[in-house]
Amino acid sequence: MKQKSPKTDSQVMIGPPKLTRFEKARIVGARALQISMGAPVLLDLDKAVRSPIAIALSELEAGVLPISIRRSLPDGTSQNIPLKLLMKGEEWESD
Repeated sequence: MKQKSPKTDSQVMIGPPKLTRFEKARIVGARALQISMGAPVLLDLDKAVRSPIAIALSELEAGVLPISIRRSLPDGTSQNIPLKLLMKGEEWESD
């Protein structure tokens, strides 16, 4: 079966228009692991911030991570959603 995907990249078609808590946990965990293994940090932070998890959370909140979230449905359709688009949904909801 061939995998289908919605044509529009500027709109979230699958799932909520914001980052779910499970996606956030996965992103922060994966990025913290990268940082702890020696990956370069994408932000200029204080020397006091030394925890990989705190650094990963700061990077996520700043929106500097070049990550896309793939959401899929049981019927085989899927959508790759840029993280920046989901973070805009978070800002919109907090206003």
